[in-house]
Amino acid sequence: MFNIIRPVLYSYFRSSCAWRVRIALNLKDIKFEYRAVNLIKDGGMQRKEEYTALNPMQQVPTLLIDGATLTQSIAIMEYLEEINPSPAILPENPLQRAKVREICEVIASGIQPVQNLQILQKVEKLADAEEKTEWAKSCIVKGFTALESLLSKCAGKYCVGDTITMADICLVPQVFNANRFKVDMSKYPLISKINEELQKNDAFQKASPSKQPDCPEDLRV
Repeated sequence: MFNIIRPVLYSYFRSSCAWRVRIALNLKDIKFEYRAVNLIKDGGMQRKEEYTALNPMQQVPTLLIDGATLTQSIAIMEYLEEINPSPAILPENPLQRAKVREICEVIASGIQPVQNLQILQKVEKLADAEEKTEWAKSCIVKGFTALESLLSKCAGKYCVGDTITMADICLVPQVFNANRFKVDMSKYPLISKINEELQKNDAFQKASPSKQPDCPEDLRV
């Protein structure tokens, strides 16, 4: 079990990666302190020397827990599962566990990194705002086309069967990004159905960008 000192999560309200960790912490009922890292203001707080000492990749999330500093959302979720295995976010069945990790990798390695803020800033410098949006949209469309096919073979109520897993935790922030970049979600009925079901869960609701302390007032709902 984690120790009695409350973990500290360095997060940005709209970061997909930080969002995943917020959901996982909520699902496991781990109380944590939220410290905002504005990725845009003044060139990005993540580039400041103090934060770089915590996270050399200059990204969020960073989680301070059990006297250690952890980065990378998938690694953090795996750690939370190991120290606090109930409720589980990985199935017991080895093949199902592999399917969960496969879906996580499609999203966390194959889709999100190529349409994240850092890449989009580079694209906009090389082209323009419209091209930036089209780039993000095309990356998500390619990934979601593959993901819809994968889910057709393993989904139940959620991504893998009828229990919430790390795959679902990765899915919800990516659907948010798809909507943000105006992807036609009618082409992905299975993804949409699972996302709708997950939106009913309190842990997912509490983790949403609009509920975070650093969310601008005009984006709150």
